Amino acid sequence: MKNFNRRQFLHSLGISATALPFLAGLPSLTGAVTPQRRQRLIIMFSPNGTLPNEFWPDQEGANAQFKSILKPLEAFKEKTLILHGIANRVRGDGDSHMRGMSCLLTCDELLKGNIMGGGGNPAGWASNISIDQEIKNFLQSRPETRTRFGSLEFGVAVPDRADPWTRMSYAGGNQPIAPIDDPHQMLKKLYGQMRDKESLVSILDDVRDDLKRVSAKLSSRDKALLDQHMTLVRSMEQDLANADKPGKLAHPVPKVDPSIELVNDNTPEISRVQIDLLVNSLANDMARVATLQYMRSVGMAQMRWLGVEEGHHSLSHDPDDNKDSYAKLLKINTWFAGEFAHLAKRLSETPEPTGDGNMLDNTLLVWTNELGKGNSHTLDNIPYVMVGGGAGFKMGRSLKFDEAAHNRLWLAVAHAMGHTELKTFGKAELCAGGALQLS
Repeated sequence: MKNFNRRQFLHSLGISATALPFLAGLPSLTGAVTPQRRQRLIIMFSPNGTLPNEFWPDQEGANAQFKSILKPLEAFKEKTLILHGIANRVRGDGDSHMRGMSCLLTCDELLKGNIMGGGGNPAGWASNISIDQEIKNFLQSRPETRTRFGSLEFGVAVPDRADPWTRMSYAGGNQPIAPIDDPHQMLKKLYGQMRDKESLVSILDDVRDDLKRVSAKLSSRDKALLDQHMTLVRSMEQDLANADKPGKLAHPVPKVDPSIELVNDNTPEISRVQIDLLVNSLANDMARVATLQYMRSVGMAQMRWLGVEEGHHSLSHDPDDNKDSYAKLLKINTWFAGEFAHLAKRLSETPEPTGDGNMLDNTLLVWTNELGKGNSHTLDNIPYVMVGGGAGFKMGRSLKFDEAAHNRLWLAVAHAMGHTELKTFGKAELCAGGALQLS
């Protein structure tokens, strides 16, 4: 059944716009004989560098032992690939934080501009498309991999401002893409119109008759998928409904100077809701590419839920022999690793809609940062940790490179996602040697 006729058929049954995007993709209504494997990419960002001695394994290869920061990922050790020695070798205008953030996924110099950082010449936005959007455009160009949104950009505690320190995704040069860090706003984008938060009783109430009308025409597998869809959405609705209760997930953006930016104490709860929304949206094949951005470069998050009152960026500037700051940075970076592990866990416990196994089997997760180390502002040894499957990389090991340009890493990811005609990305001279060999 062609896409136009399938949608026409659903409309003839009186299917609402809210239910249509999900139902129109079910194999029972597409006429597809064998569901295609869905490759997915999720890139997670956390700011202000890491603690190298607590992050990088001492050994290379399959015998690598996880240090303190990576301990939350122990359950996924056989599905983890740690990459040491990846460098952001892009130079030009802007300070290290600016280039670290806005060149992280674009791999090219910043445009000329008047935004002054902590050093170097003033700069503007990135001059190139980011790799997530490059891969999205490739997938959207093919009918068999085209999805409703193509990509989704999630945020957690991203401040209400726009500059090179807050944006890592770009639709093209000078075209930054803002992440959505309000779960209500993301739910509205994913699942249709809601007039206000008070109306958030149950989206499924509006589509229950639609689902009953169609269910008789579905295979047993699609009926099971439909049940899973309803359960996931209802669970998130309940979480979001609680967000308006005192002490729960309310996330007002503080109207204060960025230098004293405060992150809402409900960030841990918001993080989990965003992760649930992300997994749910990919399970329903609304996108094959997603980003999850925590805070921003130079962010002064005060992570009081960890017993940390000082701003993250200020702590990252303290010398290594400041034991108190070091211990707090260890808590902060381990918390980010825990959120990354939770994302992997949610994917691993969600059955793959198109076949056997779970969603993590077909999803590549990448966790990275804009700096290698906060108090040196180095763009060498940027933390890169990959978890999952779907890319064909050999997992369960630690690899060490010699200042390999991150352009080559993102080339390898693009090729793994099927975008093999991409020969260079970002600055062409930094692609010498081609895509990194990770298989």
